[in-house]
Amino acid sequence: MGEIVLLCLFLFASSVHLSQGISHEIHLLRPRHGSGDHHVPGLSCLSWRLGVEAHNIIGWSTVPQVCESYMGHYMLGRQYRKDSRAVAYEALAYAQGLKLTGDGKDIWVFDVDDTSLSNLPYYANHGFGSEVFNSTQFNNWVYEGKAPALPESLQLYKKLLNLGIKAVFLTGRSEALRNITAANLKKVGYHTWEKLIHKGSWVTGTAVVYKSNERKKLEKSGYRIIGNIGDQWSDILGTNTARSCCDGLFQKWVLHSEKEDLEGLLKTNGPSK
Repeated sequence: MGEIVLLCLFLFASSVHLSQGISHEIHLLRPRHGSGDHHVPGLSCLSWRLGVEAHNIIGWSTVPQVCESYMGHYMLGRQYRKDSRAVAYEALAYAQGLKLTGDGKDIWVFDVDDTSLSNLPYYANHGFGSEVFNSTQFNNWVYEGKAPALPESLQLYKKLLNLGIKAVFLTGRSEALRNITAANLKKVGYHTWEKLIHKGSWVTGTAVVYKSNERKKLEKSGYRIIGNIGDQWSDILGTNTARSCCDGLFQKWVLHSEKEDLEGLLKTNGPSK
């Protein structure tokens, strides 16, 4: 389809939801010191972040321990919001410039976790990605259905609907999580969609293959994918991507590495002190 344009949208969640239970003080980032002002020879958290976003650093399993504070202050501070707005603006400008047919076949594919919904309340209490991922705790968090919307994604979603573009949610969450996912999406403002696609238990292979196959099915069914937004490379690589927006590669490394391929595992008992 269209040229793939990587728009790194560093999505955020509102401070009301995301600061709950978080006691550390937010201050200006000090990237070369992990924002804790303790110098670590040879490591710049900002450089590590850039390497991950550019897909030059791959196969990592956790955020470096010394970058936990840097990650937290970025995610809970103002820069996250500014970065998010910049890319949401570009994505909307692209959509507004399209000549749509109005036949109801134009769709925008949204990832769910850390794109449409934020798991930041969970990760804020689990080291911002510096702790080894615990699927049991994470699934417990998902089953609570308390994930807030990522505000810029929600705004983009609403504006796309006003343009006549329908939303399709494509997630790596298992079918067992369909009901709680649908309820959570509706609760935070995603009230309608064309399809909500979950990963079946029979599906094997990587997230890139799975999502490419699902997008291919959509196009074979007559839909036109004019936009595709996700928070990690596996959401936007592969085939049938149309114009792709990378909404939070940085956020994803806060939360978990692609190596974990978590999208089917989602939730803990929410943020705990």
